[in-house]
Amino acid sequence: MTDRSAPGGRAASAPLVGRDSEPTIFELSRPGRASWQLPTTGIPETPLEDLVPDNHRRDAAVDMAEVSERDLVGHFTRLSHRQYSVDLGAYPLGSCTMKYNPKVCDAVAALPGLDSVHPGAPAALTQGWLATLVELEEALCELSGMAAATLQPAAGAAGELTGLLLMRAFDAARGEQRRRVIIPDSAHGTNPASVTLGGYEVTTVKSDERGCVDIDSLRDALDDDVAGMMLTNPNTLGLFEEDIVEIAASVHGVGGLMYYDGANLNAILGVVRPGDMGFDIVHLNLHKTFATPHGGGGPGAGPVAVAPHLTEFLPGPRPVRLDDPDGPSFGWQTPARSIGRVHGWHGNALVLARALAYIEVHGGDGLLRVAERAVLNANWIRTRLHGTFDVPFDRPCMHEVVFSAAALHRRTGASAHDVAKGLIEEGFHPPTVAFPLIVDDALMVEPTETESYETLVALADALERVAARAEGGQLSGSPRTTPVRRVDEARAARTLIPTFDARR
Repeated sequence: MTDRSAPGGRAASAPLVGRDSEPTIFELSRPGRASWQLPTTGIPETPLEDLVPDNHRRDAAVDMAEVSERDLVGHFTRLSHRQYSVDLGAYPLGSCTMKYNPKVCDAVAALPGLDSVHPGAPAALTQGWLATLVELEEALCELSGMAAATLQPAAGAAGELTGLLLMRAFDAARGEQRRRVIIPDSAHGTNPASVTLGGYEVTTVKSDERGCVDIDSLRDALDDDVAGMMLTNPNTLGLFEEDIVEIAASVHGVGGLMYYDGANLNAILGVVRPGDMGFDIVHLNLHKTFATPHGGGGPGAGPVAVAPHLTEFLPGPRPVRLDDPDGPSFGWQTPARSIGRVHGWHGNALVLARALAYIEVHGGDGLLRVAERAVLNANWIRTRLHGTFDVPFDRPCMHEVVFSAAALHRRTGASAHDVAKGLIEEGFHPPTVAFPLIVDDALMVEPTETESYETLVALADALERVAARAEGGQLSGSPRTTPVRRVDEARAARTLIPTFDARR
């Protein structure tokens, strides 16, 4: 920890650079050092008290680190080398679809005509941006089989809530107050959370022996109190819901709406559309399918597309094409029965621009190949690791495959959690563990289409080595060779230490 008794309130001596324990920026600090020097203007300085009122001035200077540019760049570069990212290697997180973000899309988002425009600028001065947003909406509707969309939601979970608010508005317009939304037992955890936040009650239906929605369980749950059903297809076991037409007809038969969780759209892109399956509402995780940066670390985007009977409820204002031949080609419109804004402005626009660039670069045939290769990669790794781990639903999967380490756990004491920790030492990010909840000791792998055959082989080899270490009783306590060893996760959650110098 920093010795605050040192001159200037900084460390008396910083650890040597290059040691296993990287010093904090404060420990590198020395009084008088700086990374930036402002030029002298020649304008006489104005006393601070003449510029800032007394009640707005601090009593003491802000406690900032003082380091040279060289030390600053070195420090953060060394820290970055300890982090795993989609630019560094495979991120086989099942259900999360963490795939490489093409740099051409970043270049598009950095164009001055896009990144220097204020969201409050009038439509007449932002025709290029409006055209971009309209073209993205049209592309997303074509790919999902929907009639119109809102681009406002800031991430997938925000899209889920928006979809449920649309469901509620639709019910209210019919003079109804339905209470329940149906969710399968394999659903993403955000689904029941969003249902509750949207003011509905969750009704769970079980999966059958093939990993799909149990039709009898669904029929038993249906009545005129059901507002809708939330479902993704392929489902969270990586399996296509083969009875989807019957499922949709059953829900529609009691007056409910079908909501499509777009987390798994990557598997069917350009092959089949949610609208053609009978869905009324579709949220689209742009980071999952269209390779924009993941929302957890910054701005995300989760547009929501709807069937024709729900367009009048969409959030507004929406970017639209105008028919006026003498005026701008694009403008803003608010639907007649809009639920209002779900974002401060019009969505995280630079993420939306990246998604449109991805779509335009690939084209229809390219997007189809995205799905085909994602499915091929997942089935390759399913076949390769068959026997190393159990495959509870042992049939061709879509974009992801769910293994089970339950048998390995019984034989060796090493759980799926231990396997994930061991894989870190192999240089890979772990897959999703302990999900879906209906699979014991689940290991959920989604290689995505962006990973090469050589990377798949390396990942499979690494998982086989980890399993062999478990059989030899050598996996306990992993990882041991990383800058941060295995942490007590329960303790970390209960006793959070948010800053480097916090005291217990």
